[in-house]
Amino acid sequence: MSSPEPSARSSPAPSFPSPPGGFAPAPLVSNRRNVELLLLGFGVVITTLSLVLVEASQEQSITWDLAKYALAYMGLFAIAHLGVRRFAPYADPLLLPIVALLNGLGLVLIHRLDLADAQEAQYNGDPIPSPDANQQVLWVGLALIGFLAVLIVLRDYRTLARYGYTLGLGGLVLLSIPAVLPSKFSEINGSKIWILLPGFSFQPGEFAKILLIIFFAAVLVAKRELFTSAGKHFLGMDFPRARDLGPILVAWGVSLAVLVFEKDLGTSLLLFGTVLTMLYIATARVGWVLIGGALLIVGFVFAYKAFSHVRVRTDTWLDPFEDYYNTGLQISQSLFGLATGGIAGTGLGSGRPSEVPLAKTDFIIATIGEELGLVGLTAVLVLYLVFIMRGLRTALAVRDSFGKLLAAGLSFTVAIQLFVVVGGVTKLIPLTGLTTPYISYGGSSVLANYLLLALLIKISDAARAPAPPKKKEQAPIADAPTEMLKRT
Repeated sequence: MSSPEPSARSSPAPSFPSPPGGFAPAPLVSNRRNVELLLLGFGVVITTLSLVLVEASQEQSITWDLAKYALAYMGLFAIAHLGVRRFAPYADPLLLPIVALLNGLGLVLIHRLDLADAQEAQYNGDPIPSPDANQQVLWVGLALIGFLAVLIVLRDYRTLARYGYTLGLGGLVLLSIPAVLPSKFSEINGSKIWILLPGFSFQPGEFAKILLIIFFAAVLVAKRELFTSAGKHFLGMDFPRARDLGPILVAWGVSLAVLVFEKDLGTSLLLFGTVLTMLYIATARVGWVLIGGALLIVGFVFAYKAFSHVRVRTDTWLDPFEDYYNTGLQISQSLFGLATGGIAGTGLGSGRPSEVPLAKTDFIIATIGEELGLVGLTAVLVLYLVFIMRGLRTALAVRDSFGKLLAAGLSFTVAIQLFVVVGGVTKLIPLTGLTTPYISYGGSSVLANYLLLALLIKISDAARAPAPPKKKEQAPIADAPTEMLKRT
């Protein structure tokens, strides 16, 4: 009779043998900085080739000015990359290359419009104006200095939450300065959004929006219980209590004040839309969105009936060809340019984008649509979409609530600004006067948006950085095991 086989239950558990030399240490987390460098090189190649195409289309010779733009562009973003590699080594590797490519495309288009201005001046016998592309390179250089300053000085973005109310007050002061200044020191093309100094001008509202986003992120984190308190339940949705509507009413009032006193529809929509989005992210309540939408409609109806400049913008939006040579000239020429571009565009340097007023600033999207067509404009919008999605991905990945709201607010303000700009140029909504981030000509917009990028990169660095190793805690003396020591 054979002996019974040992049961599996009674057999000892197999041990996992340790390999010779012990286990290998965990692999280091890749910071993807080489990927960022490769993508920046790709952006440099595209920008340089685009400049050559513009020169070839305009029958210009390859001059030192062209090489100057390409070398300046390459040098500036090489320094920016080194700054990110040193002070934000784990940041998202796509944020800086996307901005660099958009900025390079803007430089190409501004240079192309400079050539058109020079040809027109030569035809009319006027002095050739100085090229705005030179000034744009200078603005980008100053913006990258501010970008690096934020990366170096701001070691932990969470310290901004401590100064939330102070930064919010500073944002309101910056926003209100043009409204109280005389028109000769603050008004251009009917909008009082500037501070005009001898030889220098800037828009304080571009910087105010960043300060106000930091303020609202700090307030929403500190007073979250106030915004999530139980209110009335109606149609399957939770609405806030009437006494908790103070913050959104304040944001609504500030937006109306900007629209009334500064005649700036774009900044008004941008501020209120960003605050409303951040409220929804912080509370996940649709009721805030419905209340905000109702306030937006009430404010628009009030402004339309009370102020003539709002009625002019609205009537021009509804029928731009009724007063074609006056108020309807900008949007009409923009629509003609987009129609001329069609699907594939006329080609870089082969269109007539200078026929559109303010082609380098408010209507640079029309320039893209005419010379690069629907395909090129879609590619540019996809770049913005990727940038916004990477910002929202940073908001999801970061661990603290302030960082989540700040990253989401910064990302959504770019999205709302892009929607307002493209919507105005394509006649989807009334014209607003905002510029396209990172592409349009202008110092204030470039400086402010690079500060926004620096904040996003700092938050992304904190979100993607590996957690510090935990120190092995020593057991208290009372819980330490006893040991037998040999007598020597």
